[in-house]
Amino acid sequence: MQAIVFEEFGGPEVLQVKEIEEPHAGPGEVRVAVKAAGVNPADFKIRRGWFESMAPTTFPAVPGYELAGVVDEVGEGVTEFAVGDEVAGWAKAGSYAQYAVAGIVAAKPANVSFEQAVALPVAGETSARVLRELGVKEGETVLIHGAAGGVGAVGAQLAVALGATVIGTASPANHDYLRSLGVIPVAYGDGLVDRVRAAAPQGVDAVFDAAGKGALPDSVELLGGTDRIVTIADPAAGDLGVRFSSGGTSPEQTKAGLAEQLQQAADGKLRLNVAETFALADAAKAQELSEAGHTGGKFVLVP
Repeated sequence: MQAIVFEEFGGPEVLQVKEIEEPHAGPGEVRVAVKAAGVNPADFKIRRGWFESMAPTTFPAVPGYELAGVVDEVGEGVTEFAVGDEVAGWAKAGSYAQYAVAGIVAAKPANVSFEQAVALPVAGETSARVLRELGVKEGETVLIHGAAGGVGAVGAQLAVALGATVIGTASPANHDYLRSLGVIPVAYGDGLVDRVRAAAPQGVDAVFDAAGKGALPDSVELLGGTDRIVTIADPAAGDLGVRFSSGGTSPEQTKAGLAEQLQQAADGKLRLNVAETFALADAAKAQELSEAGHTGGKFVLVP
């Protein structure tokens, strides 16, 4: 099968298309004919060797862990899915390929495209987890940094659905998009504290940083402390006493949450924004753009 591989850590130039052996489903697993693979910031960080805990131990390695496609092989003990079922979820070892083995998947509704579905596993799990950690409740005001990005936009919609007022930082080009999601947009950069206070004179109760662009000191100033600030992207979190969230949701909760969110998307209650699709062979370009930031939605590879 065709796959994107890298044989050493480095920049996007280490990614290449190769023919490799097809994987096969083991017990409790399904193999998926990949129709869409999600591109995430973690992908380029792993490629560069920055995530030791997630770094491959052998090469060549196939990047990616987010997929949507069609089940074409079922492992021993799997009864929930059958060959031909359309699913979305997480690859166990590399989704930038024509086939990938997955352990956590949920059924994809027919009226949600593969490209839309693959925008949800990581963004949905991350957003739901952070909102739980922040304890966001109806009537509160939440500030979300990077609210127009893949994770931020899903998080903003989930917070609005909880009954919260959401202030979202984004570039001015994305402000109309945020308004369409029920979010009050503000521009990031110098003067952010004053702009947020003008948009939310009642004050801010919690901050979800999905951008990692250095807004944590302003966030601490706005809240007057660090108790209800969570970042998923800023490595300066520890120095400021801010919580960095990077996982912890159980497989069962992850799967149930994905199934619920896919149905919300099917019902028109959750909008999934695909910024751009790329051919599998253009994975290096997709990761390069992801690393540069300002994606304005999900980057998707289509094998």
